[in-house]
Order: sequence, then structure tokens, then C-alpha cells
Amino acid sequence: MNQEQVETFARPELEPAIPAAGASTRLRSGKLGVTAIAFFVIAGAAPMAAVVGASPVVFSSSGGGTPVIYMIAALLVALFSVGYLRMSQYISNAGGFVAYIAGGLDNKWATGAAGITILTYLSLQVGLWSQFGVFAQQLVESLTGIGVPVYIWIAAVVAVTTGLTMRGVDASLKVLGALIIGEAFTVAALVVSLIVQKGWGIFTFEGFTGANIFGPGLGISLLFAFACFTSFEATVVFAEEAKDPRRTIPRAAYFVVGFVGVFYTLSTWAISGAIGIDSIQTVATENPAGMIFDLADASAGYWLSFVMQILVVTSFIAMLLGFSNMFSRYLFALGRAGALPARLASVSRTGAPYLAGLVNGLVVLSIISIFLIAGADPIATVYSWFVALGTAGFITILLLASAAIVAFFARNGIRDNLWVTVIAPFLSFLAFVVIGYLTLANYDTLLGGAGGIARWLLLGIPLFFVAGFVRSVRKPAIDYGKEV
Repeated sequence: MNQEQVETFARPELEPAIPAAGASTRLRSGKLGVTAIAFFVIAGAAPMAAVVGASPVVFSSSGGGTPVIYMIAALLVALFSVGYLRMSQYISNAGGFVAYIAGGLDNKWATGAAGITILTYLSLQVGLWSQFGVFAQQLVESLTGIGVPVYIWIAAVVAVTTGLTMRGVDASLKVLGALIIGEAFTVAALVVSLIVQKGWGIFTFEGFTGANIFGPGLGISLLFAFACFTSFEATVVFAEEAKDPRRTIPRAAYFVVGFVGVFYTLSTWAISGAIGIDSIQTVATENPAGMIFDLADASAGYWLSFVMQILVVTSFIAMLLGFSNMFSRYLFALGRAGALPARLASVSRTGAPYLAGLVNGLVVLSIISIFLIAGADPIATVYSWFVALGTAGFITILLLASAAIVAFFARNGIRDNLWVTVIAPFLSFLAFVVIGYLTLANYDTLLGGAGGIARWLLLGIPLFFVAGFVRSVRKPAIDYGKEV
């Protein structure tokens, strides 16, 4: 687009970069370093929200073995990363795992996987936005006595995160950086206060028993721990915007796996030791919502509990802003490849996929509106149903990506390092087969015991895969290798 065309737009910051066929469609390259990409991924992990909201579920299932469960989840992601990051040297595309599946299997499988990916990330966003609305309402009402409806909070903050996504990564990074640093320091303050109050003895190995780690609760514990890594794909989704992707992406990925793994392992280790190995499971079962806040209050005073209550809500904002940025780039890449309408590949002058970001925000808000207006409970129905579906979809995508990585190295005869190109990818594939089984076996628990009609939503995964597969058959020109 020339300068004369640029000046015809009333809002140049949102100027479509491809109003005409054949024009360039690129995200702005060389924009993001290791820290910037890590911020987007860690934001999706929602450190504060996960410690307060997810860890009690793991504690109630695995007791004192919880820190080991988080270590296992981190090691599984690290194992997957071995082949995945080696393959990233050959693929630099905002299409994330879909581009990898295209490279290892073929376009039909990749477009089928794209269908599952769309279902997965929309489901996760819908469920998490619904949970955010409840938390925001409860926090503000407890502080001011003013009861603003859940839907108003969701609609208002969806509009803000969508606007930030449309403006570009610079605006989002400023918000994410402040929120993530605040979350990390607050959890660190909790751990330090526990050490000061109870001593280093809280880091005990007494809970690391086979009965705790490999007991009946292993399946659900591993799924909830693994859910902390659902934003990991962002490391490659932002590849086109990275500085020197072949170096930046692996560094960011391993930094994120290390940070998230250590963060959850140390924090849950300190929490279980402070409450008591013999009583942590009971406390987590009886008081999951208030367990962490009560501990903060007892160890450091009300100020820490109060700060944590606020940061839990802002943690959701950071997480959903990260998801919005990541998924808008996914839609951009699918539009550019031809799997979705080409207009989704429009970018602003700042290099942001603004139209994809807008579509994402509108679709998410529309789905939430339908459910809440129909009277669905924001937590028991919207959150439970959609997060369970999104978790199952994410495991399915990882399973397909693992198979694609194995196939990619085999088809191209890349065997210079057997651990990297054969052993680790194959072990990763087997691991995700097991996790897939655990997902199905524990799906009612993910649903919060809802069962019934909610289980039928699982049919969306094969249906969306078939829809994508058929789309590829009817449109063989789909090309996931496009970068211009």
C-alpha cells in the first residue's frame, strides 16, 4: 500500500494492510525479544489465579505430593519442547501448532487441527471470562458494597482487552509486564513470610510419597497442573514478530517452562509444608476458595491477603489479554493461509492483526451473552463446561503436534541427534496418549461433576476436525507456509 492510499483512511492506526488482492500481509518482524514473548506466555499461565484457584484442586487430590505433580507437568512440556523447538528452526509462522502439523503430516490434517484449535481457544476464553466476571463482581462488592452484574464486568473488560490487542503488542506488553511482576512478587512475599514464620522446615520431602503422587487423584491433578501450560503455544505463535526467531523462540520457551515449573513447585511446596503435610488435603477439600487467602492473612497479615484478592482478578485480565493476542494471530495466520476468510489477515500500521482481534472479542462476547442471558450459571455451567472442553481440545492438539513432529523428522531424514529427532518426540507422543486417556477418564471431574449434556460438548472436537478436513479437501490451495 502506497502513501496516497494510507492517507485515505480516517484512522491510520487501524489501516488495513491488504485492502486489495495481492498486497502484503505481514506482522511486524523483529519486534519481540525473549522477555516480551515470555510475558505473553506467562500471562496465559495466570500465576496468581492458578495458585489461588487451581492449586487447591491439586492439593485435594494429591495432598503433599502436589509439588511433584507440577514438576511432572513441567517435565512433560519440556520433553515435548525438545523436538518441537528443533522443528521451529524450519518453521516460523504465526499458525502455531497448525503450521507444525502441516509440515509433519499434511494440509488436510492441519486444517482439521485448525478447527480443533479454534474450538479450543474460544472455549478457554469463554470459560475464563465467565470466571473473571464472578471474581470481579465479588471483589468490588466486598470492597464497596456495590453489586455490578457479572455480565457488565465481562463486557467492559472484553472491550478493553480487545482494544489493546487491536492496537498492537506494545500496548499489551506494558499492561502485562506490570501485572505479571506484581503477581510474581506477591506470591514470593507469601513464600518468604511462610519461611520467616515457620522456618525452612516447610520444604519437607515427607509428602513426596508414592501414595500421594501416584494415587487415585493423579489423573485430575496432572490435568489441572498441565492446564497451567495451555498458553505455551504462544512461543511459536509470536515467531514472525520475534527478533532472530531461531534463537529467541527456544530461549523464551525454555525460560517459560523453567519459570512456570519452578514457580508452581516452590509455591505449592511452601504452602503444603506450612499448612501441614497431614492436613493439607483436608484443608484444600473443605476450604478451596479461602485456603490461600487465610494462609496469607495468618503469615503476613491482612494486607497480603487483600493484595492477593485484587491480583487474582488482575491476573485474569493479564491471562485473557495474552490469550486475545495469541489467538488473534492464529486467526490472522489461518486467514492468510486461506483456511479462513482472507480479511482476517488484515494488519494495522503497527503490525497488529486488528481485524482478527476484533472478531475474536466479538465472538467470545456473543457466546457468553447467549449463555448468561439464557440464565446459565457463570461458574457451574459456563466456566466448567467450556474450560473442560478447551482442556480436552488442547490435549488433542498437543497429541497431533507430537505425531507431526515425529513424522516431520522421519519424512525428511533428519537424524543428526536421535534424542532430539526420534526418542524425545516419540516419548512425548506416548505421554500425550496417556494424558488424553486421563482427560476422558476424569472429564466429569473437570466438569465439576456436571456430566450429562455437558459431556456431549466433547463431540465438538471431532466435528470441528471434520469440518476443517472437509474445508481443506474443497480448497486444496490452503498454504500454511505463507508469510507474505
